Amino acid sequence: MSENDNLQNADGKKEVESTDTTPTQQAEIKTEAKSETEGNDVDNNNVEAEVKQDSETESTDNEPKSSTEAEEAATENASKTDAAKDNHVDEIEASNAEDAEDESNAERHEVEEKDYHAMSMDELNAEISRLLKNHKIQTISKHVNEIKSEFNAKFSELLEEKKEEFIDDGGNEIDFYYTNDAKKQFNAHYKEYKQTINAYYKEREQNLKQNLDNRLQIIEDIKGLLSVEENMGTTYKTFKELQEKWRNAGPIPRDKYNNAWNTYHHHVERFYDFLHLNNDLRDMDFKHNYDQKLKIIERAEELAEDENTNRSFRELQVLHKLWKEELGPVGKEHREAIWERFSNATKAIHDKRQAYFADMDKAHEKNLERKEEIIAKITAIGEDKATSHSAWQKKIKEIEALRDAFFKAGKVPLKVNESTWAKFKNAVRTFNRGKNSFYKNLKKDQYDNLKKKKELIQIAEDNKDSDDFATVTPLMKKIQSDWKKIGHVPRRDSDKIWKQFKSACNHYFDKMHAERKAKDQHLYEAFDKKVKLLDGLKALELSEDPKADIKTLQDKIAEWKDIGYVPQNKRYIDGKFYKAIDDKFDKLKMDKSKLEMIKFESKLENLADPEDTRLLDNEQNFIRKRISDIKSEINQLENNLQFFSNVKSDNPLVKDVHKNIDNHKKELDTWKAKLTKVRGMYN
Repeated sequence: MSENDNLQNADGKKEVESTDTTPTQQAEIKTEAKSETEGNDVDNNNVEAEVKQDSETESTDNEPKSSTEAEEAATENASKTDAAKDNHVDEIEASNAEDAEDESNAERHEVEEKDYHAMSMDELNAEISRLLKNHKIQTISKHVNEIKSEFNAKFSELLEEKKEEFIDDGGNEIDFYYTNDAKKQFNAHYKEYKQTINAYYKEREQNLKQNLDNRLQIIEDIKGLLSVEENMGTTYKTFKELQEKWRNAGPIPRDKYNNAWNTYHHHVERFYDFLHLNNDLRDMDFKHNYDQKLKIIERAEELAEDENTNRSFRELQVLHKLWKEELGPVGKEHREAIWERFSNATKAIHDKRQAYFADMDKAHEKNLERKEEIIAKITAIGEDKATSHSAWQKKIKEIEALRDAFFKAGKVPLKVNESTWAKFKNAVRTFNRGKNSFYKNLKKDQYDNLKKKKELIQIAEDNKDSDDFATVTPLMKKIQSDWKKIGHVPRRDSDKIWKQFKSACNHYFDKMHAERKAKDQHLYEAFDKKVKLLDGLKALELSEDPKADIKTLQDKIAEWKDIGYVPQNKRYIDGKFYKAIDDKFDKLKMDKSKLEMIKFESKLENLADPEDTRLLDNEQNFIRKRISDIKSEINQLENNLQFFSNVKSDNPLVKDVHKNIDNHKKELDTWKAKLTKVRGMYN
């Protein structure tokens, strides 16, 4: 059995992350994978036909096979049939085939799930903007569509309210039109999303096609080596160059992945058979591949003992990829045994992982029962129509408690996740519609509320010119608090009375603040000085002498601190100043690590407060966490090097790992220096 023959039948679309896949869902994935394989286009069929044709040609061109060789061929064919039944290998191959189409998938990019239903339209706008700025465009489609659904639902409710107002004010329904800034902003965000995702898929499709063409050409070039008339050393060198080109050819469509690799390995093995004229070259490669595959097997067997099933599965994926993509064939006498051993280790990990998912499914089923109970309670509350404001307020609190319980109940089986979430949203939305309908019809209560608010307006206007701040200020704060508690008034009066009340309150507090400002004039004078200093800093032109420029910037910082405090509501200017300082430091032509420390020291000057060390405490905790994270990353990279113990030091993969380790160590030194500086600030 050829190890490469076993690695097949795995090209299928995998819909979910491996950590959330249940046995049932894996069966569904396999069914889908089969349907996709059967639906491959002509190019795929041509690749398969080519393998068959070249195999027949090889049998014709070479000497007739002996009975022993025929038995070996029959055994190998039987092994291929058995390989199709190796579910534990299929699962690994499905994940690697998916990664083959988009190399960025190798780092699983997770996007946090949020309760979009609980967000306002402005919050939804902020969330879609955050997703567009901070996440890969191909990972946020589900989230963007959920945000779009919630935004449209909320805007539709607002649209109905505005339409009702328009008609109540005597407007004709046919003339009604309404939009707002939130809607315009959302449309702009969604347009940006559509343009970006379309461009991404268009570019990816072109790249995948070009990479596939390049790989197919490499296969043709390897086939052509069998007919080249030159010395074996030159042919072998050309072959190794083609192998290197293959490794760097980039991602290809997932439905072409396995066929392309199998065709490639087929012709690689044909080339090694062709090397029987120079067994030394072939045997040297066979021995290297055999030694490396033994190391992979030993690591897989170690992983089979690891209790962290998700971690062992992810590393097993890497091992399979190394086995298939980085290493070539071994001698025929070893192929059956080493693949059988590797397959057994893979199966052990697969079985342990399936047992883990089975236990997880049981826990998820219990979570599902709990969530269905919560949904039933929300539905019952929504169906029980209350007749008073207090009753509705009680219901609102109950719903909020049930919402919190729902989100704390944990994950449910993946196959019912979306339907459960939809039932929950519908139950909450039904309750909200009943609540909104009740308050829309509270005309009498609204007119009572209007009367109460007009009384507060009168109190505000009677006291707005008072100079007795000690007595009137608590009164004005109280009526502002009372205003918030009164509740709704008729919509046509809402803006008018609010403007009246706000105008009277603002008049009083502006007068009070003006008097206080006169007492705190020195703080406002300090603010004016800082504004001028900030403007001067922005206009400052740096010299070509870094030391002189650093001295200049440090003098600016000292001058800023000497000015002193500004009014509480003006302290935002400190943030603007230190941002401008950082911008100037970034323009200095000097070592980045030294520059980073100088900037950090200026930041610490702003954090230092002998009476309150909370800001320094927070900074110290952050730095310690960063140091710990970097150490973990260095350890992981150094562990990865163990897989390349016999690989030459100029191998691109090895060089890249060493480069990453060096960069992380430099970064670690910088963070350690920062921690020392922070500790020194306490003294």
